[in-house]
Amino acid sequence: MKLSTKIIIGLIAGVITGIVLNLASPDLFAVINDYILVPVGKIFINLIKMLVVPIVFFSIVLGTAGLGDPKKLGRIGIKTVGFFLVTTALAISIGLALAFVVQPGTVGSFDTSNVAFEAKEAPPIMDTFINIIPSNPISAMAEGNMLQIIAFSILIGLGITMLGKKASSLLTIVEQGNDLMMYLVNLIMYTAPYGAFALIASAVGSEGYEALKAMALYMFVVLGALIIHGTVTYGLAVFLLAKKNPFWFFKQFAPAMSVAFSTSSSSATLPIAMQTAQKRLNVKESISSFVQPLGATINMDGTAIMQGVATVFIAQVYGIDLTFSQIIMVVITAVLASIGTAGVPGVGLIMLAMVLKQVGLPVEAIGLVMGVDRLLDMARTSINIAGDASCALIISESEAKREQAKA
Repeated sequence: MKLSTKIIIGLIAGVITGIVLNLASPDLFAVINDYILVPVGKIFINLIKMLVVPIVFFSIVLGTAGLGDPKKLGRIGIKTVGFFLVTTALAISIGLALAFVVQPGTVGSFDTSNVAFEAKEAPPIMDTFINIIPSNPISAMAEGNMLQIIAFSILIGLGITMLGKKASSLLTIVEQGNDLMMYLVNLIMYTAPYGAFALIASAVGSEGYEALKAMALYMFVVLGALIIHGTVTYGLAVFLLAKKNPFWFFKQFAPAMSVAFSTSSSSATLPIAMQTAQKRLNVKESISSFVQPLGATINMDGTAIMQGVATVFIAQVYGIDLTFSQIIMVVITAVLASIGTAGVPGVGLIMLAMVLKQVGLPVEAIGLVMGVDRLLDMARTSINIAGDASCALIISESEAKREQAKA
């Protein structure tokens, strides 16, 4: 049986187990969750997270050195960031449109007296740009500051390229380090079905049937927008720009998306996502090594969709009509925040707090959607990494055609 099939079976079994245990005996679920599901899930996530920083470092150094020409690096960087910003704007627009059509906040009654959320300040965008350059790269690696690790790795890769033969031994070490990380990823993937089962069973069982029922329409709108964005936006981009079959793309990338669904973390899924893109989508290693780590840090289309739907949902619950200028402000704020809050823990809710403040909605109303956010986070992480992979595929194909034209 293929590993991707085993992971999907694990996810389905986890959903069924979580619902059954919660309905049959919440006390029994609590014991099983604390002593089996949570430990197994955390061990699986820690195994993957253990490799994230070395993989990002080795892969980006190798990718930058592989690109060689600094002009080529700049061209690919502009294409990558441009793709991410455009798709993020489209994502939140889809979320807003679907929320206005379905109107999830007008169905049922919601208790707004007990909602609570402590908003944390996101760093200003200019501070984010300044802090991209690490004052201490070792500290950046220890703290897992992805933007700083990426910047440092790009500089090392450029240095290796410019030194040429003088740094050939160092380049060999980096290549060997990257091969070792990919071998460890293969090893860890054997535990993926069990990790996926434990994580989804814990998430579904913790929420309970009543909570899911109350927020069903809100969840339906978010999931619907994610599916539309994934199939239409990414599907068309792959078809028109990469000249590839979208069905082929999603079928080949499914193993990475299923792991993303269970872990709810773009960074944690990065090693598997890169390996899948390189081996199954035939993305050039140097392109994948540059585009996907950057995407895992700043590309948050799934989160943008959640912000759009949640903003309209909260406005409808409180009986507030959003003006056209406020809607435009939601789009602009979310797109800019996707870069400005990169690397901040709990980034989705921080970005949502920024959007709500910008349009004058109560930030504490985030408490209304927090209950089911863990489950929706799984789905939007799958979309996020699919966006990174589609961008890498498109750029890899365009660079290949450019090289052919030159030849």
